[in-house]
Amino acid sequence: MLAAAVAPGIALLAYFYLSDRYDAEPLPLVAKMFLIGGLLVIPVMIVQRAAALWLGESDLAFSFGTSAGVEEFFKWFVLYHIIFLHSHFDEPYDGIVYATAVSLGFATVENLLFALLVQPAGIGVLMWRALLPVSGHALFGVFMGFFLGKAKFAKGRSVRLHTALAFLVPLLAHGIYDYLTLAVFSSSMVWLVVPFMFLLWVGGIRFVHRAHAVSPFRLLKREEEVNS
Repeated sequence: MLAAAVAPGIALLAYFYLSDRYDAEPLPLVAKMFLIGGLLVIPVMIVQRAAALWLGESDLAFSFGTSAGVEEFFKWFVLYHIIFLHSHFDEPYDGIVYATAVSLGFATVENLLFALLVQPAGIGVLMWRALLPVSGHALFGVFMGFFLGKAKFAKGRSVRLHTALAFLVPLLAHGIYDYLTLAVFSSSMVWLVVPFMFLLWVGGIRFVHRAHAVSPFRLLKREEEVNS
């Protein structure tokens, strides 16, 4: 049961880590960000409790404020203050690697708590969580990392714009996902979430390709292939 709770996050992180075409990030640093993401669960839960009292219990307030707003802000804050100026953040795709590491660390601990504390948490339920909440966190991380990557190598006002988008875009995607999920539970309309997840995956893969397309290492890679 514990393996089923942890495996989706590890598998998705491995996918995005191994998708780095040109300059793989140091594995210890990626693992560190994954662990930091897991540790965020505790302060996030505390702030969410306060946010729920302040914002109320409506579906809209919960989706975009208590849930998505708090979680994405903590992820963004950690990435900006630990990774944004780090020397290993030297190509746009690196933002995606580190952001998915933080997001999936958070999602994995959240999944573990769900498996341990929510009854019954069978394999079927954990499979559902792997396909929706865990992969959702991974894609929110892709969006956040993509815009952080753009901010890292931008100039002038574009730096602030893309830094803000690194928080706002995943906030919007996460909020819509949560709102649709609540609609599913209230009306059993699962078709609302499935196409939205498909759109998230399409957008996430496009961001991955766009980040690779502007890597400063792509020309060096081509030169090495030609010389060899």
